[in-house]
Amino acid sequence: MTTPALLPLSGRRIPTLSPGASSFPHHRATLRLSEKFILLLILSAFITLCFGAFFFLPDNSKHKRFDFGLEDVLIPHIESEKEARHSSRQVIHGVGAHDEHRRGFIKTGNDPSVQRRRKKAMMKHAWDSYRQYGWGHNELKPIAKKGHSTNIFGNSQMGATIVDALDTLYIMGLHDEFKDAQEWIEQNLDFSVNAEVSVFEVNIRFIGGLLAAYYLSGQEVFKVKAVQLAEKLLPAFNTPTGIPWAMVNLKSGVGRNWGWASAGSSILAEFGTLHMEFVHLTYLTGNPAYYQKVMHIRKLLAKMDRPNGLYPNYLNPRTGRWGQHHTSVGGLGDSFYEYLLKAWLMSDKTDTEARKTYDDAIEAIERHLIRKSNGGLTFIGEWKNGHLERKMGHLTCFAGGMFALGADGSPDDKAGHYLQLGAEIAHTCHESYDRTVLKLGPEAFKFDSGLEAVAVRQNEKYYILRPEVIETYWYMWRFTHDPKYRQWGWEAVQAIDKYCRVSGGFSGVKDVYSSNPTYDDVQQSFFLAETLKYLYLLFSSDELLPLENWVFNTEAHPLPVLHQGNITLPGSETQR
Repeated sequence: MTTPALLPLSGRRIPTLSPGASSFPHHRATLRLSEKFILLLILSAFITLCFGAFFFLPDNSKHKRFDFGLEDVLIPHIESEKEARHSSRQVIHGVGAHDEHRRGFIKTGNDPSVQRRRKKAMMKHAWDSYRQYGWGHNELKPIAKKGHSTNIFGNSQMGATIVDALDTLYIMGLHDEFKDAQEWIEQNLDFSVNAEVSVFEVNIRFIGGLLAAYYLSGQEVFKVKAVQLAEKLLPAFNTPTGIPWAMVNLKSGVGRNWGWASAGSSILAEFGTLHMEFVHLTYLTGNPAYYQKVMHIRKLLAKMDRPNGLYPNYLNPRTGRWGQHHTSVGGLGDSFYEYLLKAWLMSDKTDTEARKTYDDAIEAIERHLIRKSNGGLTFIGEWKNGHLERKMGHLTCFAGGMFALGADGSPDDKAGHYLQLGAEIAHTCHESYDRTVLKLGPEAFKFDSGLEAVAVRQNEKYYILRPEVIETYWYMWRFTHDPKYRQWGWEAVQAIDKYCRVSGGFSGVKDVYSSNPTYDDVQQSFFLAETLKYLYLLFSSDELLPLENWVFNTEAHPLPVLHQGNITLPGSETQR
C-alpha cells in the first residue's frame, strides 16, 4: 500500500487514507509531476523577464551615478518644491527609507522637516541679501547693504560667498540659486589677478567648495576652476623646508608669512589643513605634485621633537624649527588635528600613519590640556610655555564632534571613552551659549576665579555667526541620536534668527551678554557654508551625506571617501 508519506511534498496536504482504501491511481501522480514541471518553467521565465527588465530598461532612479572610480557614491537628487508637496519623504543620499528616528523629535513637538524648511528660509534670506547687495564681492555688510572683504582674500572680488555656499544651495535644493552661482563662476571667477591671499583660507573655502560642488553636481566647470586655483597656490611651497607660506600672490607667486606670527613662522592649522583637498586634486588630475606636497609636510613633522608630545602652533619655514611654544586645539592649531583623523577616514581607513599620528596627538592633549572645572565642566585649555591657560575658544568647540568622529578605531578599546568625551565637550559648549543673555556663544570663555564657561574680556564677548558648536551637535546627533542635540540646535536657530537677522542678511553681534547688542555688520561666508549647512543636516536623515561615504573638510564641504582598491595616487611610495 502506498503511504501518504511517500507522496510528493504537495500531496502531504491530502487527508490520510484509511486502512484498506485503494491508493491514488499511478497516472494521477505522473500528471501532478508534469503539471509541476510546467509551472516551474513558467515561473522561471517570469523571473528571467523581471531581472531583464531591472537591468536593461531605462533607469528612472532619483539618483545619478557618476563614475569617479568610487564605490557606491550616489549623488543626491534634490526634490523640487512641487515634488516635495506631493511627498512626505525627503529624497536622500544613498539607499534606504527615510528615518527621522522617533527620539529625534524635539521638545517643541515640531516635525524635523519643518525645522529644515526654517533653515532653508534662513539660507534663502542670507543668499538673496548677498545676491542683491554684495554680488561678486567676497562677503556682505548686511547693515550697510554693500560688499565686504578682508585681507585673507586680498584686494580682489573673488566671490567667496558664492563659492563657499555652492554645496549648501545644492543640498537644500535651491536650484535657481545654484544655477546663478554656477553662471557667475563660469563667467567671472578669475585667479590670474594681482592679489595676495591666504593659502589656507582659499584652500578650504574655494578649492574645498569647488571640489564638493563638482562631486555633488557633476559639473565639470567646478573641477576646472579648482585645479586652476591649486596651480596658483603651489608657489607658496617654495621655501627651504617645503612648509608653505601663509600668503601667496596669485599673479607673481611670491609668498610671505603674517607679520604677527612668532617671528615669521607658518601656522600649524594653516599648513596642516591642506591634505584632504590636495589628495583629491591628485586623484582627479593625476598630477602627483599635490599629494607629494602634503605628504612632505607630514614626514617633516614626524621627524621633529615635540615638547610633551604636543605640537606647537608655530613653525619657521626657513629653519624648520618650532616658534613660540604655544599649543591650542582652538585657533592656530585646531584643524591640523582634524585633518589627521579625516585623512584616515578619507582613505577608507587605510592611511594608518595618519591615524597613529592623530591618536598620539590626542593622547598628549588629554594629558596636558583637558581638565574638568570645579563645577564639573570638561574643557580644553591652551598650553603656553609650560603653563595651562584655563580658557577655551569657540573654535575649540569643534573638538567634541572630532572626538566622536574618531571614537571608532580608537586604540585600546577606548571608543566609548572618546564618545563620552565628545558629549562632555558638547555640554560645556552648550553651557557657554546658555549662560549668555542672547543664548549665543562668546568667542572665548574662561574657567577660573569662580567663573565657568563665561567670557571675561570685552573683546571675547562677540559672536560672528560661527559654526563649531553646531558642528559638534550634528556629529553627536549622528552617533547617539540623543534628542537634546536637536533641541540645542533649535535653540541656536531661534537665537540667530532673533538677534542676528537684519533686513540685509545676517550679522554678527559684539556682546552676547547685552540685551541690546550692536552689530559687527559682516555676513561671513562660512555662515552659509557651515553654520546653516550643519543646522540643516542636524534635522535631516542620516542617509543624507552618510559619514561612511563622505568626509567634510574644515569648511563643511563634503568630499567622498576614496576607496583605495579603485585608485592609485601617483607619486606615492607605497599603496596604502
